[in-house]
Amino acid sequence: MSKGLSLWFAVSSIVLLMFCAIAISYSAWLAILLGVVAIGNIGWGFVTKAKRQRQSGTPTI
Repeated sequence: MSKGLSLWFAVSSIVLLMFCAIAISYSAWLAILLGVVAIGNIGWGFVTKAKRQRQSGTPTI
């Protein structure tokens, strides 16, 4: 995965988790929703990395 794409997933995950932490004081449902979206974003990053490694033939370490 390119450095830019890795940085995008890292920063977007941090921002989503930060908003989730802030939302805890306002609404439990909003915090749960943001938590699920953040976990989905992290998972999407792993899937993207695996697909790119499979396409390039790079061994997984």
